[in-house]
Amino acid sequence: MAGSWIFYTTFPKIPLINPEFKNIAQFAPLLGFFIGTIQSYFFIFLRVNSWSIYTSALVCLALGYLITGGLHIDGLMDTFDGIFAGEKKCLKAMKDSKVGSFGVQSLVFVTLIQIASILKIQSQIISILPICLFWGRFSNLFFIENFKYRSYKKKSISHKKYWNGFKKESLISIIFLFIFISYQLVSITSQAILIKFLFLILIGIFLSCIIPNMLGNKIGGFNGDACGASVVLVETAMLFMHAILL
Repeated sequence: MAGSWIFYTTFPKIPLINPEFKNIAQFAPLLGFFIGTIQSYFFIFLRVNSWSIYTSALVCLALGYLITGGLHIDGLMDTFDGIFAGEKKCLKAMKDSKVGSFGVQSLVFVTLIQIASILKIQSQIISILPICLFWGRFSNLFFIENFKYRSYKKKSISHKKYWNGFKKESLISIIFLFIFISYQLVSITSQAILIKFLFLILIGIFLSCIIPNMLGNKIGGFNGDACGASVVLVETAMLFMHAILL
């Protein structure tokens, strides 16, 4: 597994840094925030250069797929195919390289909701998209903590094997989240906006816990595909909530 893919991206390997798979899950939420920041600035760049809001939104999402190599979207489609195939055929359906109708539907629904949400938040994307992607990847920490690993591969490397417990694995993300919240609390002057912000933080925690819990119960554990599905579903739900409360 190449170094770039260990970071769940198509970024080239950083010189002199050789990341190990067993330590990588704890950094995923911060990586999500970083990816969201790149997408947001690219969206704003396009808007400043007279691109329409619609084309900017589409390119913004396409950039995210390019950066991640479509890894999480692939996991979303495989997971939905597996869930709707039934408990006995779940893992077999997830393994199948062919995408079924439920996988395609999940992709269409998620993509349409993300596009609609970006069209609604528009110029505020820089303060919204990064934290949504943070929550998406933070959900995997709950997933790994609470469920056993289920794989359709005979030999597969699992984060569970090297897991040090939720407290240790989430420490970096929690420190970052504390800094982010503190900065927002200092910056926000409107009481109404402050209440919405704190409410969205609670929603982020709730969705990051409940969605992997639902997926884990459906497939009887977690694997790479299910983790990808959790990432996409949580970030989409958070984008939608931000758009509603904007």
